[in-house]
Amino acid sequence: MPRARGGARGAGPGAARPARRRHQPLPRHLRTPRPSMTERHKDRPWLMRTYAGHSTAEASNELYRRNLAKGQTGLSVAFDLPTQTGYDSDHILARGEVGRVGVPVAHVGDMRRLFQDIPLERMNTSMTINATAMWLLALYQVVAEEQGADLTELQGTTQNDIVKEYLSRGTHVFPPGPSLRLTTDMICYTVHHMPKWNPINICSYHLQEAGATPVQEIAYAMSTAVAVLDAVFASGQIPEERRGEVVARISFFVNAGVRFVEEMCKMRAFGRIWDQVTRERYGIENPRHRRFRYGVQVNSLGLTEAQPENNVQRIVLEMLAVTLSKDARARAVQLPAWNEALGLPRPWDQQWSLRIQQVLAHESDLLEYEDLFAGSHVVEAKVTALVEESLAEMARIEEMGGAMAAVESGYLKAQLVSSHAERRARIESGEEKIVGVNVFETTEPNPLTADLDTAVQTVDPEVEARVVEALGRWRDTRYQPPFNHPRPCKALERLKEAARGTGNLMAATLDCARAGATTGEWAGALREVFGEFRAPTGVSSAPVAVPVAAGSALAGVRRMVDDTARDLGVGKLRFLVGKPGLDGHSNGAEQIAVRARDAGFEVVYQGIRLTPEQIVDAALAEDVHAVGLSILSGSHARLVPDVLQRLREAGAHDIPVIAGGIIPNGDAERLRAAGVAAVFTPKDFDITAIIGRIVDEIRTANKLDPLEVTA
Repeated sequence: MPRARGGARGAGPGAARPARRRHQPLPRHLRTPRPSMTERHKDRPWLMRTYAGHSTAEASNELYRRNLAKGQTGLSVAFDLPTQTGYDSDHILARGEVGRVGVPVAHVGDMRRLFQDIPLERMNTSMTINATAMWLLALYQVVAEEQGADLTELQGTTQNDIVKEYLSRGTHVFPPGPSLRLTTDMICYTVHHMPKWNPINICSYHLQEAGATPVQEIAYAMSTAVAVLDAVFASGQIPEERRGEVVARISFFVNAGVRFVEEMCKMRAFGRIWDQVTRERYGIENPRHRRFRYGVQVNSLGLTEAQPENNVQRIVLEMLAVTLSKDARARAVQLPAWNEALGLPRPWDQQWSLRIQQVLAHESDLLEYEDLFAGSHVVEAKVTALVEESLAEMARIEEMGGAMAAVESGYLKAQLVSSHAERRARIESGEEKIVGVNVFETTEPNPLTADLDTAVQTVDPEVEARVVEALGRWRDTRYQPPFNHPRPCKALERLKEAARGTGNLMAATLDCARAGATTGEWAGALREVFGEFRAPTGVSSAPVAVPVAAGSALAGVRRMVDDTARDLGVGKLRFLVGKPGLDGHSNGAEQIAVRARDAGFEVVYQGIRLTPEQIVDAALAEDVHAVGLSILSGSHARLVPDVLQRLREAGAHDIPVIAGGIIPNGDAERLRAAGVAAVFTPKDFDITAIIGRIVDEIRTANKLDPLEVTA
């Protein structure tokens, strides 16, 4: 591992940069091909990325270099959940999560290995990181300095939109106020010191994944952008004459669903509203500063486990939504792989998605024309309607006190849970058709999934132990050669002191990075000052999405619930829905909780980020009749058996445990063998039927005769 450059260590953000090192020419496989003469009249293609990272920094570095060699033109780093939520790999909540959905980065040494032999000054790097965005940017800067990079030339994006974390992804750490301060300080720092860096992606992507309609997606993202810009300009860190530079560095990260005409119109509406808001609210006169700049990851919500080969054409249609229209074309595109509903994609699957982009950009004539939809009265009418409805919803949020107030009140979360429940109801009724799921379900054997154990990438379960061991070695040796970092305790104390004040936190964060502090130590210091935050779940206030109409399937399940409660001699059946570990994607858990509530259960749902101990304690304290565990991060193999074992040790043998999430067939068999009553995966879209099955398992566990659902 390279020694840190002496000139960089301990320097504040305004200090002189170390002498630049002359770069050797890029290896051939890292060079972007020169366009041919026939290509030079075309528009430049968008940045092509693949969201990637897993296991360890070394394994992810190898993956990045392979993807760049295949023609990828930018990096998109996936961090694991402990890194995203500010925990070290040996924290109790990190059990089973290390290296699962991304790469663990605990300190500057990990960041060095992650970008080994990748010249950061010549790279465009997107980092999907939010609550700990300031920390990861600091690590990235320190490594870039060690490479001899000019900070003013660094290009890339830190996601850094904390609002959508409270609403959909669940990797928030601090309360809204301190979180907004971290975002504000980072934006101000990059404007002054890293002018080519996009310090925030306002994310509507995850809102759509959580059920947002196009109007909600636009309105909530724009309201977040307003809250951020208001805070930046109120901080006093940006002179009036540089406001345009701030606006010009704000980017967006959006979703594109399979309704590609509506999605294309949504992007045009986004651009129109952004131009209006920045001109009228902030007085930005330069049209270049007001340009709506966005990257896109196309929709993963619509990818299916059933007939997964159909996901390829879904991905292509979704990509067209953000590339067909020149006036609303994405600046960067990353596509999911066809098998992401099954598990972690392999390098070959990611290559397939990259090739989809390359064929469109380099083989088709798309980039040779002006906007294809200019003058279309159909498109114009749809865009106008989206703009009007979105502005009306933005006005409602403004009346509540803005996006942060709407988060704290639970309004935004409840609206998303409701919209998602309505969408699920449309799928279950057949009103919204999903090919291979609720229509055209007959299929030939699929050679792509003939061997499910090799159809997805698997993370060696021993990786976590190796990462934890390496972290321990780092803590023990970071003060010694070859690293020679100063002891981080003083840097962490300075960070806490800065957090108690009002100054920009980036300088103190850089000091911690250079001192070899860890992710958990940095976040832990701020937790001491800022505290933590549990976001509203939106479940209790979500309206009924599926009425209990006479003769309906839900009416039949409700009778089963009532009959079973009577047979057990209780007023109501009680069902605990739990989210163990750090997986914050709570959409599925929320929909199960809402439908169970509507079926007559008393539902115990405490939100995300719980230990197995906490879940079992709640199950015993609430005297529940069943426990449902939702995990999408791959940590089910470790956390679900842990819950089972703790229930058995407590003597609660009659409480059936149901598991749901992205769980491969082999893992599902092992969970059932361990005692899990039932396992549900994305192919099980009928939530009412799932609730009925839970009632069956409660009756079986309590030795009651089975009941039949009668419509």
